Amino acid sequence: MPKLLLITASSAEIRTVRRSRFLNFQQITMPYLAARVPSHWRVIHIDEEAEEVNRNLEADVVGITFHTPSAYHAYDLAAHFRSRGACVAMGGPHVTLLPEEASQHADVVFIGEAEGLWEEFLMGFEAGEYRRTYRQTGVPSLKDVPMACKALFHRNDHTSGVLFATRGCPNRCDFCAIAVLYPNGLRKRPVAEVAAEYASFQGKVIIFWDDNIAGDRGYAKDLFRAITPYGKWWSSQASIHVGQDDELLEAAARSGCKQLFLGLESISQRSMAEVHKGFNRVEEYARTIERIHAHGIAVQAGIVFGFDHDTPEIFKDTLDFLEQTGVQNATFNILTPYPGTPLFRRLEAEGRILTKDWRKYNSRTEIVYQPKRLSRSELLAGFSYANERFYSLLSVAKRLSRSPVQLWWTLPLNLAYCASLKAARLHQGTGLLTVGIAARGR
Repeated sequence: MPKLLLITASSAEIRTVRRSRFLNFQQITMPYLAARVPSHWRVIHIDEEAEEVNRNLEADVVGITFHTPSAYHAYDLAAHFRSRGACVAMGGPHVTLLPEEASQHADVVFIGEAEGLWEEFLMGFEAGEYRRTYRQTGVPSLKDVPMACKALFHRNDHTSGVLFATRGCPNRCDFCAIAVLYPNGLRKRPVAEVAAEYASFQGKVIIFWDDNIAGDRGYAKDLFRAITPYGKWWSSQASIHVGQDDELLEAAARSGCKQLFLGLESISQRSMAEVHKGFNRVEEYARTIERIHAHGIAVQAGIVFGFDHDTPEIFKDTLDFLEQTGVQNATFNILTPYPGTPLFRRLEAEGRILTKDWRKYNSRTEIVYQPKRLSRSELLAGFSYANERFYSLLSVAKRLSRSPVQLWWTLPLNLAYCASLKAARLHQGTGLLTVGIAARGR
């Protein structure tokens, strides 16, 4: 019986960054790939967000998927298991973005989506004949996708009910790697198949691991109607367009949607135009958030700092906006040009990429390019200020009193973040940074 070890790799550094958040979700790539493995294989999955890799495990094949900040850690794992005689296969976002680099550390690399190629490789491995490179040149069908192997999930909390309905996004934003990873635009699984997998989870809370759940509004409405009878709660990501359709929002709310992550990115229209995300009309943000709230759905805003039009005032102005609109949660990021994206190519051509040490591409603690209208210290300090102000007791009270949507869980979550940031500030002594930024923003 051949043995397959699947690793969802996550470096110690990126785990530290992610644990500062309370909303981290089960990764699903490997459980879905495991569903395509022949039944006579023995499969083990290790998700490093949940457990350490046992380096003494024996395996015939070791499959590793990883994002850019964990690349060097993944390469170290690969070297270790190759030294023990395993065939190491790598795939996932970073491999697709930089296949030549990854191929130096693996026996096999998968470029693009793995469906079909994965099964071909496993059959070839058993026959003693397989290629070093498997490149997806077609468009894999999302019909009859096997349900993810739930036995390989390692989290049994609120994040354990995860699946996907769509893949890719119809938009082409310069800083986003999704368009590079999935160049064929938005694709959809059959509604009935998604609903069946949705119903198969025993828990009440479900996460749709989609990049844009409402990228096709007609499909989204059909999906939401199909899952309504199961009485579960769910959350996902969507573009700003979701707030332009009351029928869509009504269907989402009826089906159990409790929160939507919106990629607002910036309150500067010039910044949105700069990265080809001009469909985000800043003047419509407040009305969009209000409409989503009116249907009882909380909003988690995705905000990015460091665009070329950002000045020191962007931090205070952004926080003022988020408080005025009563946004329940927010995720702040430092602009990070991932390799292979149009943003990376532009900044590299301009000589503004400062490092290609992928460990620093975590969007939280490092700046890997030269900002235009901010110093690097201003950008880091502004990022800290945004997090600390947003999750301060005063801001929590302002935001949640203005929009008390889903208060039963958004209040405890906000208070947990508040306590966590306070503890981190006391430990690291970063409180002084926020004073200067707040003063400049007035």
